[in-house]
Amino acid sequence: MGGLREMFGPNREQVWRQLAQEIGATYDDGGFWHGDKIEAKVKAWTVTLDTYTVSTGKSSATFTRMRAPYVNPDGFRFKIYRKGLFSALAKKLGMQDIEVGEREFDDAFIVQGNEEAKVLSLLAAPKLRQMMLAMPEFYLEVKDSEGVFGPKFPKDVDELYFQVGGVIRDLAVLKGLFGLFAEVLNTLCHIGSAYENDPQLTL
Repeated sequence: MGGLREMFGPNREQVWRQLAQEIGATYDDGGFWHGDKIEAKVKAWTVTLDTYTVSTGKSSATFTRMRAPYVNPDGFRFKIYRKGLFSALAKKLGMQDIEVGEREFDDAFIVQGNEEAKVLSLLAAPKLRQMMLAMPEFYLEVKDSEGVFGPKFPKDVDELYFQVGGVIRDLAVLKGLFGLFAEVLNTLCHIGSAYENDPQLTL
């Protein structure tokens, strides 16, 4: 958990520049008005890593996020996040917890989706489950938009969206996260819930 939190340690810009170089991505410093970001191509998809800050009166919180719009032909949506303080509350509010049948994974994560069979197909591969288990903090979902301050997508385009609190400056975690996104997008294609074409042609 500590590796994902804002703390004394490596300079974020240095780590992110090194990451972009090692994975063949583009680092954009954002200039004066915008924060830096990394954009990587996975087949026709564009995966973007950046941070954003939410201000609440006298305090603020910074989050690291990763996003990738993709064509979602069947409207399959899911959420996968580590169990914690709000897990019991989520269940009380009627949110379904889908178990995949692997004890280590089921003990660590809450999994929800609008099609249980698709969720089980997505998480059938041990490699993908292990990649998720390797993340110290984890919240992954499919979103149909980013709210009032983000882009609106056509009905057949959704966004694979990951976020955690703090700024990730652990190179190994960041590389694992890009690899995870590639694995999820490819698996969504295999189960018929994504297309290997550029969603920008649809946007």
